[in-house]
Amino acid sequence: MNHHTQQIPGNLIPDKPLSRILYYFLLLLFFILVSLSAQAEDNSSQVSTDMSQVKTISFKRGLSETDKACVSCHQKVQPGIVSDWKDSRHSHVSVGCNDCHQADKNQPDARLHNKGELKNVYITPLVSPAVCGRCHSQEQEQFNQSGHFRSYRQIIPKDSLHALVKVHEGRNNKELGNAPDETGCMQCHGTKIRLDKEGKPSPETWPNMGMGNIYPDGSTGNCAACHTRHKFSIAEARKPAACASCHLGPDHPDIEVYNNSKHGHIFNADGNNWKWDSPPDGWEPGDYRAPTCATCHMSGIGELNTTHNINERLYWNLWAKVSKVRNSDDVMSPLLGNGPEGRKKMEQVCSSCHSTTHTKGFFKQGDKAVKLYNVEYYAPAKAMLDELKSKGLLKDNPWIDEFQITFYHLWHHEGRRARHGAMMGAPDYAHWHGFFELQQDLYKLKAIHQKRLETGKIED
Repeated sequence: MNHHTQQIPGNLIPDKPLSRILYYFLLLLFFILVSLSAQAEDNSSQVSTDMSQVKTISFKRGLSETDKACVSCHQKVQPGIVSDWKDSRHSHVSVGCNDCHQADKNQPDARLHNKGELKNVYITPLVSPAVCGRCHSQEQEQFNQSGHFRSYRQIIPKDSLHALVKVHEGRNNKELGNAPDETGCMQCHGTKIRLDKEGKPSPETWPNMGMGNIYPDGSTGNCAACHTRHKFSIAEARKPAACASCHLGPDHPDIEVYNNSKHGHIFNADGNNWKWDSPPDGWEPGDYRAPTCATCHMSGIGELNTTHNINERLYWNLWAKVSKVRNSDDVMSPLLGNGPEGRKKMEQVCSSCHSTTHTKGFFKQGDKAVKLYNVEYYAPAKAMLDELKSKGLLKDNPWIDEFQITFYHLWHHEGRRARHGAMMGAPDYAHWHGFFELQQDLYKLKAIHQKRLETGKIED
């Protein structure tokens, strides 16, 4: 057998021992680098990148003279605003005041600015989602297909809710009766922002941080509800506190549920050490040890892309009187979403940290709790309500009727707590704040129902 070996010319090999060692070291290093380069090229050919999720924004300018005029004055008058903006990514890429607040003079909310260094410029304090959408069009489009979009619009036709807030809570006071709405409901749900005679937003509708605001330009939403102005931080929006300002309390205690869960336990113990500022679709396990609200419902994780449609990964409508599987593409429907597809996506989120056995078992437990509420609590309570109504045994004012008040608490408070607690891993809310209080409500409803049927009267 002939052996063919490649000989290195002798005149290329140094004679001195140290030089010879260095020569062979460099030669070995060369072959290692060539090998690694070939391997990297091979790997890159096997990995495909979803280029639809890659966004390139180039900036070829600094701050405009208009922006400089804004900053020079407002850093003296409202230094907090300017300090926030200076720390923002907007500032770092030269997105200035004028990019968001400039207005066309024909806009109903446009105001002529003629103070300080800024003269003869039309501005508006109302930065609508349409303005944000000029750069963040995909995020706006996703939001417009989500349940957040309808958070105010769904309230408009609900006469009973308006009666509760204006007549019962506001005591039907002509001058003051809107206070519960202005300081409560609209600060989370939003409202239709109206303008006064001077084109300024009216104090009856603004300021507010409601998610579902309808702006004078017709666009809906409020990006600053999660990415608060003027920092607009992605890190802030990823933390549970961003959701907690609305998702809390006796009727939807989601932040309390989160804190009761093991996910919340880990976040509260270790969250200060996590990496919060990774780019969209690049925030993955390892940056954090446990998910936050945003991780499960919005963030790009594994093969899932980031979304601002918070319905996309949901199976049930847990907030409703009775929970059903989502099956509608109508943004105004309480069943908005595709339940089976949503469950698959949520399982993908879970599987980034948990085994299939763990994930499947968790959802079987949660689904069982939701079905128990539907069948053993809401269904009999609704049947009793309907029977009393048919016999004229309900008071006209539901808020002085013990049966109707208890029925409302059964689904709107205790029922939601049981379902949310079960589906988000919060045992105390599933049990003591949930099913324990549900059975108390049900026994109370049965006692009132039986007494009214026996006497044919409504108790005083």
